[in-house]
Amino acid sequence: MYRSLNPTTKFVVAIAMAAIAFGVRGWVAPILVFATMFALIVAAGVTRRYVPYVLATSALLVSIMLINTFLYPDATDAIFQIGPFTATGTGLIAASQAALRVLAFATSVALFALTTRTDELVDDLERRGLGRRGAFVVGTAIGTVPRMLERAREIVDAQRSRGLNTEGGVLARFRGLLPLAGPLVLSALTEVEHRSMALEARAFTAPGRRTVLREYPDSAAQRALRWLLVVGSILLLIAAISGALWWVP
Repeated sequence: MYRSLNPTTKFVVAIAMAAIAFGVRGWVAPILVFATMFALIVAAGVTRRYVPYVLATSALLVSIMLINTFLYPDATDAIFQIGPFTATGTGLIAASQAALRVLAFATSVALFALTTRTDELVDDLERRGLGRRGAFVVGTAIGTVPRMLERAREIVDAQRSRGLNTEGGVLARFRGLLPLAGPLVLSALTEVEHRSMALEARAFTAPGRRTVLREYPDSAAQRALRWLLVVGSILLLIAAISGALWWVP
């Protein structure tokens, strides 16, 4: 069912769920967001491709757990001690909630990225009236990280073929950082120039609206779902900020 939604609806679902996961404190909101998004990932059949997203956030999750558990300010309910560091119950609860919010956010992003092509979203947004500049910004922002990762892998392979040691201890990896970072930055700047030239060659700044050839189904149910998600998430965030949801665990 989720795959049948048009790209704009999927985008709104991802943004609304991510905003709720981060904006509404406590346990209930991030747990519901994570459970819903993970169920949709399973239903969409992209569970295996979802694993790298979890691995990518694992370092952040571990740091959140350690820092909050052992260094939470003004916490006195000690659980155990390791050297000069004391783990507290308050810190452990705060760490678990923060890690759960990050995991729910990553799951929302993963669901959208694994089921929606960027060019489809850009076409659908432009067909709905978003200007070409706005569509270009959205498409570029979404596609930047995957392109950077792919370019980094290509540079690593190229440097290894030339004898660069990118494995081993911390010092060896640090020495190999500069030969990787330099080409990565330069290639990113070169891509910006090439992209600008390509856009100008395709009359990007020409007046008038472009004719979008691809159209995606947009039923009344999907329009109602988008409005419900936008209005509902805004109301939930306002209620959370104002303290009206104090009773929600």
